[in-house]
Amino acid sequence: MKNISITILAAAFFLTAGAQTSWKKIREELIVANPPFKECHASTIVEVAPGILITSFFAGTGEGEKDVTIWQATSENNQWGVPATVADGIQSDLVRFPCWNPVLFKTREGKLFLFYKVGPKPYSWWGMYKISSDDGKSWGVAEKLPEGLLGPIKNKPVQLSDSSILSPSSKEEKNAWKVFVEKSKDEGKTWQLIPVDTGNAIKVIQPTILQYPHGRVQMLCRSNQDKIMQAWSNNNGDSWGKFSATTLPNPNSGIDAVTLKSGWQMLVYNPTTKGKGWSDGRQKLNVAISKDGVRWKDVAVLENGTREEFSYPAIIEASDGKVHITYTWDRKNIKHVVLEENKK
Repeated sequence: MKNISITILAAAFFLTAGAQTSWKKIREELIVANPPFKECHASTIVEVAPGILITSFFAGTGEGEKDVTIWQATSENNQWGVPATVADGIQSDLVRFPCWNPVLFKTREGKLFLFYKVGPKPYSWWGMYKISSDDGKSWGVAEKLPEGLLGPIKNKPVQLSDSSILSPSSKEEKNAWKVFVEKSKDEGKTWQLIPVDTGNAIKVIQPTILQYPHGRVQMLCRSNQDKIMQAWSNNNGDSWGKFSATTLPNPNSGIDAVTLKSGWQMLVYNPTTKGKGWSDGRQKLNVAISKDGVRWKDVAVLENGTREEFSYPAIIEASDGKVHITYTWDRKNIKHVVLEENKK
Protein backbone atom coordinates (compact mmCIF):
# COMPACT_ATOMS: atom_id res chain seq x y z
CA MET A 1 0.00 0.00 0.00
CA LYS A 2 1.21 3.48 -0.76
CA ASN A 3 0.93 6.18 1.86
CA ILE A 4 -1.35 9.13 1.26
CA SER A 5 1.09 12.00 0.63
CA ILE A 6 0.65 15.70 0.00
CA THR A 7 3.97 17.50 -0.43
CA ILE A 8 3.83 21.23 0.03
CA LEU A 9 6.98 23.02 -1.05
CA ALA A 10 5.95 26.64 -1.24
CA ALA A 11 2.58 27.84 -0.03
CA ALA A 12 2.89 27.23 3.69
CA PHE A 13 1.76 29.52 6.46
CA PHE A 14 4.67 31.17 8.27
CA LEU A 15 5.38 34.19 10.47
CA THR A 16 8.54 35.63 11.94
CA ALA A 17 9.22 35.82 15.67
CA GLY A 18 11.97 38.20 16.74
CA ALA A 19 15.39 37.08 15.57
CA GLN A 20 14.19 33.54 14.87
CA THR A 21 13.77 32.72 11.20
CA SER A 22 10.30 31.79 10.04
CA TRP A 23 9.13 28.24 9.43
CA LYS A 24 7.44 26.66 6.44
CA LYS A 25 5.54 23.45 5.97
CA ILE A 26 7.35 21.29 3.40
CA ARG A 27 5.44 18.04 3.69
CA GLU A 28 2.19 16.64 5.08
CA GLU A 29 0.67 13.20 4.75
CA LEU A 30 -1.70 10.73 6.30
CA ILE A 31 0.41 7.86 7.61
CA VAL A 32 -2.00 4.93 7.18
CA ALA A 33 -3.36 4.01 3.76
CA ASN A 34 -6.77 2.29 3.99
CA PRO A 35 -6.78 2.09 7.81
CA PRO A 36 -7.59 -1.44 9.04
CA PHE A 37 -9.21 -0.01 12.19
CA LYS A 38 -12.19 2.22 12.88
CA GLU A 39 -10.44 4.79 15.08
CA CYS A 40 -6.92 5.79 16.12
CA HIS A 41 -5.46 8.35 18.52
CA ALA A 42 -2.49 9.52 20.60
CA SER A 43 0.53 9.25 18.32
CA THR A 44 4.19 9.46 19.25
CA ILE A 45 7.25 9.82 17.00
CA VAL A 46 10.99 9.20 17.26
CA GLU A 47 13.97 9.30 14.89
CA VAL A 48 15.95 6.09 15.36
CA ALA A 49 18.60 6.86 12.70
CA PRO A 50 19.08 9.68 10.20
CA GLY A 51 16.08 9.62 7.89
CA ILE A 52 14.36 6.74 9.70
CA LEU A 53 11.29 7.58 11.77
CA ILE A 54 8.95 5.45 13.85
CA THR A 55 5.49 6.45 14.93
CA SER A 56 3.19 4.59 17.30
CA PHE A 57 -0.47 5.12 18.27
CA PHE A 58 -3.42 3.24 19.69
CA ALA A 59 -6.17 1.98 17.40
CA GLY A 60 -9.25 -0.25 17.35
CA THR A 61 -13.01 0.15 17.27
CA GLY A 62 -12.89 3.14 19.62
CA GLU A 63 -10.99 4.62 22.56
CA GLY A 64 -11.43 2.45 25.64
CA GLU A 65 -12.71 -0.59 23.76
CA LYS A 66 -11.06 -3.92 24.61
CA ASP A 67 -9.74 -4.48 21.09
CA VAL A 68 -7.64 -1.29 21.16
CA THR A 69 -3.94 -2.15 20.70
CA ILE A 70 -0.66 -0.30 20.13
CA TRP A 71 0.38 0.05 16.49
CA GLN A 72 3.68 1.01 14.87
CA ALA A 73 4.70 2.32 11.45
CA THR A 74 8.18 3.10 10.13
CA SER A 75 9.22 5.69 7.55
CA GLU A 76 12.30 5.22 5.37
CA ASN A 77 13.10 7.30 2.28
CA ASN A 78 10.05 9.47 3.05
CA GLN A 79 7.72 6.48 2.71
CA TRP A 80 5.61 5.11 5.56
CA GLY A 81 5.36 1.36 5.71
CA VAL A 82 2.30 -0.70 6.55
CA PRO A 83 1.49 -0.38 10.28
CA ALA A 84 1.35 -3.41 12.55
CA THR A 85 0.32 -4.16 16.12
CA VAL A 86 3.23 -4.25 18.59
CA ALA A 87 1.45 -4.47 21.99
CA ASP A 88 -1.95 -5.49 23.34
CA GLY A 89 -3.84 -5.67 26.60
CA ILE A 90 -4.51 -9.43 26.66
CA GLN A 91 -4.15 -10.76 30.21
CA SER A 92 -5.48 -14.29 29.68
CA ASP A 93 -7.84 -16.25 27.45
CA LEU A 94 -10.76 -14.60 29.26
CA VAL A 95 -9.43 -11.15 30.26
CA ARG A 96 -8.46 -8.32 27.95
CA PHE A 97 -8.12 -4.56 28.51
CA PRO A 98 -7.64 -1.65 26.10
CA CYS A 99 -4.24 -0.04 25.49
CA TRP A 100 -3.60 3.70 25.69
CA ASN A 101 -1.10 6.50 24.95
CA PRO A 102 2.12 5.00 23.59
CA VAL A 103 5.35 7.00 23.98
CA LEU A 104 8.56 6.25 22.07
CA PHE A 105 11.92 7.34 23.48
CA LYS A 106 15.51 6.53 22.51
CA THR A 107 18.29 7.04 25.06
CA ARG A 108 21.77 8.26 24.20
CA GLU A 109 23.02 4.72 24.76
CA GLY A 110 20.75 3.59 21.94
CA LYS A 111 18.05 1.83 23.95
CA LEU A 112 14.60 2.35 22.41
CA PHE A 113 11.65 2.35 24.81
CA LEU A 114 7.98 1.91 24.00
CA PHE A 115 5.93 3.03 27.01
CA TYR A 116 2.16 2.53 27.03
CA LYS A 117 -0.81 2.04 29.35
CA VAL A 118 -3.16 -0.90 29.86
CA GLY A 119 -6.39 -0.87 31.82
CA PRO A 120 -10.12 -0.26 31.64
CA LYS A 121 -9.99 3.52 32.30
CA PRO A 122 -7.33 6.24 32.74
CA TYR A 123 -7.94 6.33 36.51
CA SER A 124 -7.30 2.60 36.79
CA TRP A 125 -4.68 1.93 34.10
CA TRP A 126 -1.09 0.85 34.75
CA GLY A 127 2.23 1.54 33.04
CA MET A 128 3.84 -0.96 30.65
CA TYR A 129 6.96 -0.85 28.53
CA LYS A 130 8.96 -2.77 25.96
CA ILE A 131 12.59 -2.32 24.90
CA SER A 132 14.08 -2.70 21.43
CA SER A 133 17.79 -3.15 20.75
CA ASP A 134 17.40 -2.95 16.96
CA ASP A 135 15.62 0.39 16.49
CA GLY A 136 12.10 -0.99 16.63
CA LYS A 137 12.47 -3.87 14.21
CA SER A 138 11.66 -6.20 17.12
CA TRP A 139 10.62 -5.72 20.73
CA GLY A 140 11.36 -7.52 23.97
CA VAL A 141 8.68 -8.87 26.27
CA ALA A 142 6.14 -6.52 27.79
CA GLU A 143 7.09 -5.44 31.32
CA LYS A 144 4.96 -3.73 33.95
CA LEU A 145 6.45 -0.66 35.59
CA PRO A 146 6.92 -0.87 39.37
CA GLU A 147 3.97 -0.02 41.59
CA GLY A 148 3.45 3.73 41.82
CA LEU A 149 5.04 4.47 38.44
CA LEU A 150 3.08 5.05 35.24
CA GLY A 151 5.80 6.14 32.83
CA PRO A 152 5.36 9.08 30.44
CA ILE A 153 1.63 9.66 30.15
CA LYS A 154 1.51 11.21 26.67
CA ASN A 155 4.73 13.05 25.86
CA LYS A 156 8.33 11.94 25.41
CA PRO A 157 10.94 11.97 28.18
CA VAL A 158 13.97 14.23 27.83
CA GLN A 159 17.59 13.34 28.56
CA LEU A 160 19.55 16.09 30.29
CA SER A 161 23.19 17.06 29.83
CA ASP A 162 24.15 14.88 32.83
CA SER A 163 22.42 11.92 31.07
CA SER A 164 19.60 11.72 33.63
CA ILE A 165 16.14 11.22 32.11
CA LEU A 166 13.01 13.18 33.03
CA SER A 167 9.80 11.36 32.18
CA PRO A 168 6.66 13.61 32.26
CA SER A 169 3.87 11.78 34.05
CA SER A 170 0.48 12.41 35.61
CA LYS A 171 -2.40 10.61 37.28
CA GLU A 172 -6.09 10.99 36.55
CA GLU A 173 -8.52 10.33 39.36
CA LYS A 174 -12.23 10.96 39.19
CA ASN A 175 -11.98 14.26 41.08
CA ALA A 176 -8.30 15.17 40.76
CA TRP A 177 -5.61 15.32 38.09
CA LYS A 178 -2.03 15.53 39.37
CA VAL A 179 1.34 15.83 37.66
CA PHE A 180 4.60 14.07 38.51
CA VAL A 181 8.05 13.63 37.06
CA GLU A 182 9.73 10.24 37.03
CA LYS A 183 13.53 10.67 36.99
CA SER A 184 16.13 8.05 36.10
CA LYS A 185 19.89 8.32 36.52
CA ASP A 186 20.66 4.87 35.08
CA GLU A 187 19.23 4.89 31.55
CA GLY A 188 15.74 3.89 32.65
CA LYS A 189 16.60 0.93 34.89
CA THR A 190 15.18 2.63 38.01
CA TRP A 191 13.02 5.69 38.53
CA GLN A 192 12.43 8.27 41.27
CA LEU A 193 8.94 9.80 41.59
CA ILE A 194 8.96 13.61 42.00
CA PRO A 195 5.62 15.38 42.72
CA VAL A 196 4.79 18.76 41.16
CA ASP A 197 2.55 21.14 43.16
CA THR A 198 0.15 18.32 44.05
CA GLY A 199 -1.61 20.46 46.64
CA ASN A 200 -3.02 22.66 43.91
CA ALA A 201 -6.75 22.15 43.23
CA ILE A 202 -6.54 22.78 39.50
CA LYS A 203 -6.63 19.82 37.14
CA VAL A 204 -3.40 19.34 35.17
CA ILE A 205 -2.20 16.31 33.21
CA GLN A 206 0.02 15.22 30.32
CA PRO A 207 3.06 17.46 30.85
CA THR A 208 5.72 18.18 28.26
CA ILE A 209 9.24 19.24 29.26
CA LEU A 210 11.52 21.98 27.88
CA GLN A 211 15.18 22.58 28.73
CA TYR A 212 17.15 25.80 29.36
CA PRO A 213 20.73 26.53 30.41
CA HIS A 214 22.04 26.03 33.95
CA GLY A 215 19.64 23.26 34.98
CA ARG A 216 16.47 25.25 34.38
CA VAL A 217 13.54 23.14 33.17
CA GLN A 218 9.99 24.14 32.22
CA MET A 219 6.88 21.99 32.28
CA LEU A 220 3.81 22.81 30.18
CA CYS A 221 0.53 20.99 30.91
CA ARG A 222 -2.95 20.40 29.62
CA SER A 223 -5.50 21.77 32.08
CA ASN A 224 -9.14 22.49 32.83
CA GLN A 225 -8.38 26.21 33.16
CA ASP A 226 -8.74 27.19 29.48
CA LYS A 227 -4.99 27.89 29.61
CA ILE A 228 -1.82 25.86 29.26
CA MET A 229 -0.35 25.71 32.76
CA GLN A 230 3.36 25.82 33.57
CA ALA A 231 5.79 24.98 36.37
CA TRP A 232 9.54 25.58 36.60
CA SER A 233 12.53 23.78 38.09
CA ASN A 234 15.97 25.29 38.72
CA ASN A 235 17.73 22.01 39.58
CA ASN A 236 17.27 19.65 36.62
CA GLY A 237 13.80 18.60 37.72
CA ASP A 238 14.67 17.50 41.26
CA SER A 239 12.08 19.94 42.67
CA TRP A 240 9.44 22.19 41.15
CA GLY A 241 7.66 25.47 41.81
CA LYS A 242 3.95 26.20 41.78
CA PHE A 243 1.75 26.02 38.73
CA SER A 244 0.84 29.25 36.96
CA ALA A 245 -1.10 30.05 33.81
CA THR A 246 0.61 30.87 30.53
CA THR A 247 -0.92 33.19 27.96
CA LEU A 248 -1.65 30.20 25.73
CA PRO A 249 -5.25 28.89 25.46
CA ASN A 250 -6.04 25.23 26.01
CA PRO A 251 -9.40 23.44 25.45
CA ASN A 252 -8.53 20.62 27.88
CA SER A 253 -6.56 18.89 25.13
CA GLY A 254 -3.10 17.40 24.80
CA ILE A 255 -0.05 19.42 23.77
CA ASP A 256 3.61 18.68 23.06
CA ALA A 257 6.78 20.75 22.80
CA VAL A 258 10.47 20.38 22.03
CA THR A 259 13.67 22.30 22.75
CA LEU A 260 15.36 22.91 19.41
CA LYS A 261 19.12 22.71 18.91
CA SER A 262 19.06 26.48 18.39
CA GLY A 263 17.83 26.94 21.97
CA TRP A 264 14.37 28.05 20.87
CA GLN A 265 11.30 26.25 22.18
CA MET A 266 8.58 24.95 19.85
CA LEU A 267 5.04 24.04 20.93
CA VAL A 268 2.11 22.35 19.15
CA TYR A 269 -1.31 23.12 20.65
CA ASN A 270 -5.00 23.77 20.01
CA PRO A 271 -5.26 27.60 20.16
CA THR A 272 -8.82 27.56 21.53
CA THR A 273 -10.79 27.14 24.72
CA LYS A 274 -13.16 24.32 25.60
CA GLY A 275 -16.74 24.19 24.40
CA LYS A 276 -19.72 22.12 25.47
CA GLY A 277 -18.52 18.78 24.12
CA TRP A 278 -15.42 16.78 25.08
CA SER A 279 -13.65 17.39 21.74
CA ASP A 280 -14.82 20.99 21.23
CA GLY A 281 -11.91 23.30 20.56
CA ARG A 282 -9.82 20.59 18.90
CA GLN A 283 -10.64 21.65 15.35
CA LYS A 284 -7.67 24.03 15.11
CA LEU A 285 -3.99 23.20 15.62
CA ASN A 286 -1.09 25.67 15.69
CA VAL A 287 2.68 25.74 16.16
CA ALA A 288 4.29 28.43 18.33
CA ILE A 289 7.87 29.30 19.26
CA SER A 290 9.48 31.08 22.21
CA LYS A 291 12.99 31.94 23.34
CA ASP A 292 12.19 32.23 27.06
CA GLY A 293 9.12 29.99 27.47
CA VAL A 294 7.04 33.00 28.50
CA ARG A 295 6.44 35.01 25.31
CA TRP A 296 5.09 32.77 22.55
CA LYS A 297 4.45 33.53 18.88
CA ASP A 298 2.45 31.38 16.46
CA VAL A 299 4.52 30.45 13.40
CA ALA A 300 2.34 27.89 11.62
CA VAL A 301 -1.26 26.79 11.28
CA LEU A 302 -1.50 23.01 10.87
CA GLU A 303 -5.29 22.77 10.87
CA ASN A 304 -8.07 25.34 10.75
CA GLY A 305 -11.20 23.21 10.82
CA THR A 306 -14.71 23.82 12.06
CA ARG A 307 -16.03 20.61 13.66
CA GLU A 308 -13.27 18.02 13.17
CA GLU A 309 -10.82 16.79 15.79
CA PHE A 310 -7.11 17.51 15.26
CA SER A 311 -5.45 16.73 18.55
CA TYR A 312 -2.79 15.04 20.69
CA PRO A 313 0.29 16.24 18.79
CA ALA A 314 3.81 14.86 19.15
CA ILE A 315 6.87 16.83 18.02
CA ILE A 316 10.59 16.15 17.54
CA GLU A 317 13.54 17.81 15.81
CA ALA A 318 15.35 15.40 13.51
CA SER A 319 19.12 15.18 13.04
CA ASP A 320 18.89 17.31 9.88
CA GLY A 321 17.15 20.16 11.73
CA LYS A 322 13.71 19.53 10.28
CA VAL A 323 10.80 19.36 12.72
CA HIS A 324 8.42 16.39 12.53
CA ILE A 325 4.92 16.52 14.00
CA THR A 326 2.28 13.80 14.19
CA TYR A 327 -1.27 14.20 15.46
CA THR A 328 -4.72 12.65 15.47
CA TRP A 329 -6.53 13.43 12.23
CA ASP A 330 -10.22 13.35 13.13
CA ARG A 331 -9.74 9.96 14.87
CA LYS A 332 -9.58 8.34 11.41
CA ASN A 333 -5.83 8.52 10.79
CA ILE A 334 -2.52 9.93 12.02
CA LYS A 335 -1.16 12.93 10.14
CA HIS A 336 2.56 13.66 9.70
CA VAL A 337 3.79 17.20 9.01
CA VAL A 338 7.37 18.36 8.39
CA LEU A 339 8.47 21.94 9.08
CA GLU A 340 11.69 23.56 7.95
CA GLU A 341 13.25 26.90 8.82
CA ASN A 342 12.72 29.49 6.13
CA LYS A 343 16.34 30.65 6.21
CA LYS A 344 17.19 33.97 4.60
